Amino acid sequence: MAQHSPARTRVCPDCDGFPRVAISTGTRLPDGSRATFRVACRRCDGTGHTTTSASVALGQQERV
Repeated sequence: MAQHSPARTRVCPDCDGFPRVAISTGTRLPDGSRATFRVACRRCDGTGHTTTSASVALGQQERV
């Protein structure tokens, strides 16, 4: 029986599919936990996927 393969999506080359991360600042809070802040990938806006350059260019042409 044939197996279904998932649709091939283009993973963001900057974040490699991990679009949101928590970075420790190195300081500790009064309760002993580490102070962190969350950062999203700038290129894919935190989605983890990008579009091909041809479709982006086509989309920009349609808006003009």
